[in-house]
Amino acid sequence: MTIAQLREVSLQFGGRSILEDVSLSLSARDRLALAGHNGSGKSCLMRIIAGEIAPDSGAVTHTRGRSVGYLPQTGVTPPELELRAAAEHAFSHAHAMQQRRTELEHALAARNAEDTDTATLLAEYEHLGEVLEYCEYDTREARIDRVLRGLGFHERDFTRRCTEFSGGWQMRVALARLLLESPDLLLLDEPTNYLDLEVRDWLLQFINDYHGGIVIVSHDRYFLDRCVNAVAELFLGRVRRYSGNYSAYREQRSRELEAQREAYERRQQEIDRLERFIARFRYNASKAQLVQSRVKELEKMERIELPDSMKRISIRFPSPERCSQIVLQTSELGKRYGSLPVFKNLSLSLERGEKLALVGPNGSGKSSLLRIIAGRDTEFDGNLTHGTGVTLGYFSQDDIERLDSGNTVIEELETVAPFELQGRLRELAGAFLFSGDEIHKPLAVLSGGELTRVALLKLVLRRRNLLVLDEPTNHLDIHSQEILQRALNDFDGTLVFVSHDRDFLAEVATKILEFTPTAPGLPSTTTLYPGDYEYYRWKTEAAVDRSTSAEPGPDEQSNNRGAVPASDNQQARLERKALKAELTRLEREETDLLAEVEALEQRQGELHRQLAEPEVYSDGARVRPLTTELSSTESTLEWQLARWQELDTRRSEIIAQLD
Repeated sequence: MTIAQLREVSLQFGGRSILEDVSLSLSARDRLALAGHNGSGKSCLMRIIAGEIAPDSGAVTHTRGRSVGYLPQTGVTPPELELRAAAEHAFSHAHAMQQRRTELEHALAARNAEDTDTATLLAEYEHLGEVLEYCEYDTREARIDRVLRGLGFHERDFTRRCTEFSGGWQMRVALARLLLESPDLLLLDEPTNYLDLEVRDWLLQFINDYHGGIVIVSHDRYFLDRCVNAVAELFLGRVRRYSGNYSAYREQRSRELEAQREAYERRQQEIDRLERFIARFRYNASKAQLVQSRVKELEKMERIELPDSMKRISIRFPSPERCSQIVLQTSELGKRYGSLPVFKNLSLSLERGEKLALVGPNGSGKSSLLRIIAGRDTEFDGNLTHGTGVTLGYFSQDDIERLDSGNTVIEELETVAPFELQGRLRELAGAFLFSGDEIHKPLAVLSGGELTRVALLKLVLRRRNLLVLDEPTNHLDIHSQEILQRALNDFDGTLVFVSHDRDFLAEVATKILEFTPTAPGLPSTTTLYPGDYEYYRWKTEAAVDRSTSAEPGPDEQSNNRGAVPASDNQQARLERKALKAELTRLEREETDLLAEVEALEQRQGELHRQLAEPEVYSDGARVRPLTTELSSTESTLEWQLARWQELDTRRSEIIAQLD
């Protein structure tokens, strides 16, 4: 049954079109991911579905009697209540229904069966009973306990006021209340941003068991793969829906984008070829007709625009200064807050070029260790030594708040860029997806993902050889994550980082340090795994005797049904590959041919000049070899131009086939 429906919805912001004629239908069966790069309008679309903002045009309808719940990405105001009371508040609508049911019970007890309104009151009483049973009102205490514990709260937290929690934990409070409200359609905007891996796994199971429809924005590829059965991509203001899980969408979309990139690159090559030909032969009278035909062809050619989010972008961090082989050493390192120990007895040695990931639940000590390594926290037990020549760069979400909102992107970068990199600021900003006039945007209007990119770029510009990163992928869309991931893999220095994104961990980490909480009031234990994330998973799963079966579960099987077979249309791909190879060969031959034509024309001009000299044209012995060479040159030139036209025709045919 349809819960919400959008018809031809459009939205503009600051003169920029965000959504254009978006139509989307959402039902209780949907497990839908919203995909798209930062700034594509995902959060705006969520808010329109939730009824928080109105579109400029189009219609949004909700089925009567069906509820919609929305968790925004940020900006949640915590209630002035204790945690348990705040969770109980999620049942306020059910409390009202229960109170009404009690009133009806008393009213029915005072009436006779023959009274005219008895049947009506009885029907209402039974309906309220069905609704309360559906929302599991009688078991709410157990549900509250399960959800709060599942989201990482301890029983000692239940009596704490919500305003005492940090921003990330306040988002968990908001998520808990929404999950307990159990709306028919659940809208979750980046719910995993502040969740550690264990809580993400719990939320994943909750979503898979949920009774209603779900629309989710998340940049955790592992999470999406296991909870969605469709993906709606926002691209250039429009929405297109894909069946299957996130990997199925990525596979199909990557083929589509690759075809579009190829079409873009071929078109750019074609434009460049025509422009070079026109520039080379513009003033050659014998080529006037050919030049004119190419000018007309260029004018008629439809230009293909490729958005920044589709362009192949690679970042290479400016090379840092070299340091000693041992970058960092700790012995008996520990941290406590007052009488509360966080971790202790950590002995660690980190070598140049290693990329160490810290994993474990929130509150187990990961961020505390990062701050100690970065020099932000100097109150610790034990010893920590940095190697010779080590220069530190530290990133956390707090760095985003320290950005000067009055600056533009380029002005903020200029505050930290060394002299030798000032000339490369536009290039580096472009690699971080700030192209063209976007570098003149005020920071005050940027999204969370864009601000994260600015803060990371400032870190890059400082050219540090030890980077300490606390959740660098938070708020970054998947395209930005992949760019950062490749850059960190190519980084010449050393890296210590925290991330709850499994794919990011798997691609970047070369060593894993696990923090394991023990009991309340006792420090976390730490275990070093000298291998990548897959090695760590293998070791820890074996240690707890988890199943290592490769067979997917029921949810994974259903989510993979929409996958597009990798071997689809094998013959067509082979033919396409052959055409591309022929096109490459023709382009090489054409380039060589045009170079030969240019050399022949230069020689032709030189021969004409020599034959025009009086001392030459009056001497028959000197004229004859020159005229013979001129004839041969012109004949060869004519053949070369004819061959060029053949190549050009065949090249156009292949491009048409590939398009």
